[in-house]
Parts: sequence; structure tokens; C-alpha cells
Amino acid sequence: MELRDYQLTAINQGAGILQKYRLLYLAFQTRTGKTLIALNIAKGFNNVLFVTKKKAIESILHDYKLGEFTYTLTVINYESVHKVNGIFDLIILDEAHSLGAFPKPCKRVKDLQRLTVNKPIIFLSATPSPESWSQLFHQMYLSGYSPFHHNNFYKWAKDYVNITKKYIYNKEMNDYGDANKVMIWQIIKHLFLIKTQEDAGFKIEVEERVLTVQMPGNLKSIISRLMKDKVYVDDKFSIVADTAVKTMQKVHQLSSGTVIDDNGYQIISDYKSRYLSEWVNGRKVVIFYKFKSEFELLKIAFPNWTDNAFTFQSSKDLIFLGQFQSAREGIRLDSAEAIIFFNIDFSFLSYEQARNRIASFERADKAILYWLFSDIGIERRIYRALMKKEDYTLKYFNHDRISIRTEMESQGTSKRLAFD
Repeated sequence: MELRDYQLTAINQGAGILQKYRLLYLAFQTRTGKTLIALNIAKGFNNVLFVTKKKAIESILHDYKLGEFTYTLTVINYESVHKVNGIFDLIILDEAHSLGAFPKPCKRVKDLQRLTVNKPIIFLSATPSPESWSQLFHQMYLSGYSPFHHNNFYKWAKDYVNITKKYIYNKEMNDYGDANKVMIWQIIKHLFLIKTQEDAGFKIEVEERVLTVQMPGNLKSIISRLMKDKVYVDDKFSIVADTAVKTMQKVHQLSSGTVIDDNGYQIISDYKSRYLSEWVNGRKVVIFYKFKSEFELLKIAFPNWTDNAFTFQSSKDLIFLGQFQSAREGIRLDSAEAIIFFNIDFSFLSYEQARNRIASFERADKAILYWLFSDIGIERRIYRALMKKEDYTLKYFNHDRISIRTEMESQGTSKRLAFD
């Protein structure tokens, strides 16, 4: 396995940091090879535990075999950590930002603590603190070698966070999101190695194209009624949207033809999946979806689907179907001709990480991301927020809801547009 110069440098530097401080954070952007770097640094240990997402396990084991490493490696997903027994002399935590919940630690942190205390740890993440620098506390808290000497988040927050107030459902709560990143960075920067795709020599950029398909009249009517009456009931569906949050969620679901109603996941229209099936026509593409019912639609439209990234990479004619939250991290999909977002997630992090699945050093042709929007749905509004590197929140929706309802009631005049 041939490593690039910057990877060899990172291995040497990282091994030194880990030996000195017992902690190392590889904050390398997607597709820059941080997994390979970590596996090579681990050559100085005997029994290594690698914790990652379930979909990434096969790829990590493949890299381990290719590297012909002699140490013992156990690879497990976060949801199965509680099943792990044994003593490890190094822990590698992939997508470590997923451990950053605050003010209380998440279940993953609680499950890992028995394995990580007083053990050297390598953290891997392209986005160590995607929402707030407060997310770094519980990542470091896993180790007895944390540079922070506070035994809980609340004590730490008194020193590093500007604590303000926020209201959730009219209940006042402390907001710990405004952490002092300058102070925090001074404490932790000696543990970090950082590499961007540009630093690593990536020349391929992802070109984005917005694609539009006309929404059926019955969906427009349902959305319009729901936004006006806060409920829609007929002989098939019972949809309740009695709060602003629920309204935003239901409009989001319905814009792509499905909904979660009182009876569970429901499919109302396959207009988007039919449109895609006509265009794909043998092309090798990745399709990201948001909801379970969208997955069901896509499986029907693409019988040659797979959700195994490793299988997809080596195939010639498979379609990869991936859910945003579960497939946006830790997997490689750069053998695809294009990525298609069947629906659009509210999260900027989901967009950024899913987008990067198609980038790689080896890619010779242009990487293309297609957004598939209904002509008058909510997707375009969400898109505008993401392009500002912001999440689409209730604040945005409250601003947009009048225009969305007006468009639905007018039934729309846009014509169906082609992909290319």
C-alpha cells in the first residue's frame, strides 16, 4: 500500500504527539486518508480497538488487510461497543464529533468510558466541532489524559463558555453553545494535526446542479390544506401538524411524496423516483434519501440497488442508496458518476459530508452533485440556507411558510425540467 508524502509526514508527527501526550486528533478533511494514517500509527501497539460507523467496518478491515499489519485489530460500530470485552492498548475513535453531545454526555461516551480511561486515543474527524466548540469537552473527557481538568461539563463551561438563555417550547434553558474557541484552542492545539483537501493536493471539485420536477396536484393540495388547517384527514391518511415544528417536518416529507402520519410511514406519490429511474438508465450513481419511505420508493425504482459502499465501489452497474445520517460519514463512493440528493436534509453537516463522498485523488472526471427538487416545495428554501453554511431551522421556516402556502394554493405553473 503506497502512502503519499503528506500521509507519511502525518504518521511520523502523529506518532510523536501520541507518544508524548497519549492523545492525538487527526482533523483531516474527507478522503484525505486519515484512516490509513491512524492504522499506520497503530503499528506501535499490540491490541487495537477501532470504533466507527457500521457501514465503514468493511472498508477499514480491507485497508487493514492490505497494509499487512501484524497487530491485533478489533473493529466495532458505536452501537455495539457495550458488547466488547478485552484490554486494548490503543483506541481509535472514528467520526469522533459524534461523541460531542453537551451538556450531558451521550450514550456512546458512557459506553466507551470503561474501555478508554487511561488509554491512548486517536480521534478522527473532518469536523471536530461542527456546531459548537463545546462539543470537544466530552470527546476529551473519555481519556484520563484530557487537557481539561474538569470532572464534568458544567464546571468546564464556567471557564470556557458564555452561558446564555434559550427557550424551547416556552421553557427557559441554559444555552452552552457559545464556547470561547480561542481559549479552548490554546489548551488543545498541541494534540491536533489538520489537513484540508486543498493541502492534500485534491484538484477535483464537485459541481452542483439543481434539478426540478413538477409536483403532482394532489400533493400541492395536501400541503396547502395542512398548512391552513394544521390537519389533513381522508380515507387513507391522517396527518397532524399542530405545531410549527411539525408543520415544517410534514411539509418537508410531503415535498418528496411521502409522509409519516398516525399510521407510520406512508407513500403518497412516486413522482420523484419515477423521474430518476427514467434518467439514470444504466449510469452508476449514488442516491441519498432522508426518510424510510423514500428508501422504499427508491428500491422499487432501482432493483439493482445496494447500501453496501464496499460492494458499490467495485461494481459496474449498481445504484447506491444511502440515508443521510447513516451514510454521510466514513465511507467511500468515488467510483460513482454522480451523487443525487433525492431529498434535502436540514443539516449543513449532512450536506457537506455526503457531498464529499464522491471526491478522491484518483478521480479523473468531473464530480457532479444533483439536487432533485419539486418545483414549489420546501427544498429550494432549505438549499438557500445550506449554501450559507447554516442549518434550516424553524426561524427560516416561519419566514418561508406564507410563500410556500401561496405557491401551493396557486397550484404552480412551472414545467418539468430535464436533468442535463
